[in-house]
Amino acid sequence: MPQLDTSTWLMMIMSMFLTLFIIFQLKISKHNFHYNPELTTTKTPKQNSPWETTWTKIYLPLSLPL
Repeated sequence: MPQLDTSTWLMMIMSMFLTLFIIFQLKISKHNFHYNPELTTTKTPKQNSPWETTWTKIYLPLSLPL
């Protein structure tokens, strides 16, 4: 059984990484990014619930005295 020749693997892997890097750089350079993005604040109206105005206490069955 012949041995596997791995002498070209390094060049193949390095060229693959270089090609992928170039492709990604070209893809990223095509995008238009905003230079100065502005923050927008969103205000949510506060809704008053009936249970917020009165004090309530919930008794659990395990917290009752024996």
